[in-house]
Amino acid sequence: MKAYRAALLRFDDHRQPVFESDGLLVVAPDSLGRQVVWASGAYGAVAQRFPDVAVEDLRGRLIAPGFVDLHVHYPQTDVIGAPAAGLLPWLENYTFPHESRFVDKGYARGVADFFFEELARHGVTTALTFATSHPVSVDAAFEAAQARGLRFITGKVLQDRHSPDGVRDQTEQSLIDTEALIRRWHGVDRLGYAITPRFAPTSSVAQLRGAGELAAKYGEVWIQSHVAENRDEVKWVAELYPQARSYLGVYGDFGLLRERAVYAHCIHLDTADRALMRETGAAAAVSPTSNLFLGSGFFDYAAADASGMCYGLASDVGGGTSFSPFHTMLAAYYVGREGQSKTGMSLSPGQLWWQHTAGAAQALGLGGVIGNLQQGCEADFVVLNPKATPLLARKTAQASSLEEYLFAMIVLGDDRLIERVVLASE
Repeated sequence: MKAYRAALLRFDDHRQPVFESDGLLVVAPDSLGRQVVWASGAYGAVAQRFPDVAVEDLRGRLIAPGFVDLHVHYPQTDVIGAPAAGLLPWLENYTFPHESRFVDKGYARGVADFFFEELARHGVTTALTFATSHPVSVDAAFEAAQARGLRFITGKVLQDRHSPDGVRDQTEQSLIDTEALIRRWHGVDRLGYAITPRFAPTSSVAQLRGAGELAAKYGEVWIQSHVAENRDEVKWVAELYPQARSYLGVYGDFGLLRERAVYAHCIHLDTADRALMRETGAAAAVSPTSNLFLGSGFFDYAAADASGMCYGLASDVGGGTSFSPFHTMLAAYYVGREGQSKTGMSLSPGQLWWQHTAGAAQALGLGGVIGNLQQGCEADFVVLNPKATPLLARKTAQASSLEEYLFAMIVLGDDRLIERVVLASE
């Protein structure tokens, strides 16, 4: 059993932040040997329950849940910052040529190792991640994540049409490979598999049908893809699947909408689409830095909340411009405020932080497992230094409320805020 004394941030069941200026976090191993939260709360109340536990004194720091990145492409680590006229030219000119290199497992492992170091540097302890269409890219990522003791989810990309040589796969073999990877990796240690059609235009009817059959056969695995990112893409899908009610409806027609299904972007949805998300339990991975970078549009938070659909935050590197959860939360604030194309709203700092921790965990179907510091949660957490830079120190010292304190870190924070990352596997 271990204990840590510091300011403490966690979330209640109503998405509200719970803060202790002088808190105590107590963790202990479960039956699998993973560290889980045994107790968290005000120091005085918790310490008297555990008088014999040694306490690491981290006063002056903030302990918070490890961040959860709901959508990111590890093979696009080196594509970040590539200039392009929009999504489809960006894919053609940068992403696909780079991803073709992941046929080489050694190359893939090198990128995976760097990717996980970047996640750790930025305080991200769980990520739902695209690999490439090459099975060895999945093996490389899982092996690297396993070596680090991470809770991590990825899958082989399915794309059997409208894709260049080097990344295009073969329909039947792609489904055989996917099932083999599920059996090899899903549920091993803290790893999970995600069935991963790239997006509807790059999968044939046969491939999407096969993906849906695998999703039905393996109901505990995840599903991930993209939907309604920009208007050109939506128009293209309508031409390819004229029988579908909408772009989102394509996935529903093939049995790919359910709990543990996460769709990046979800910008150009209508009321019926959002209702379908709510009814099926599928979730949106809101990717604000990517949407701003590629000029795709603005996620409609007001409409999402009105529908009751589930969502969380994502970096979407390499379309996204930073691994930093602080940069992503700030971009989400900008997106929420935009009021020309949708209803503008000011997202509170606590709500932004929730979206990148407990909210993202809930979107993954892992609420109460990760993304929070409530009793029973796996003890993945970050130790933040609110005095990491002179300006941060000055601003946080002047904060007169929790919202001001959190927002100062959202606006001014980066990897320098992350002093330490602690995993449940340690």
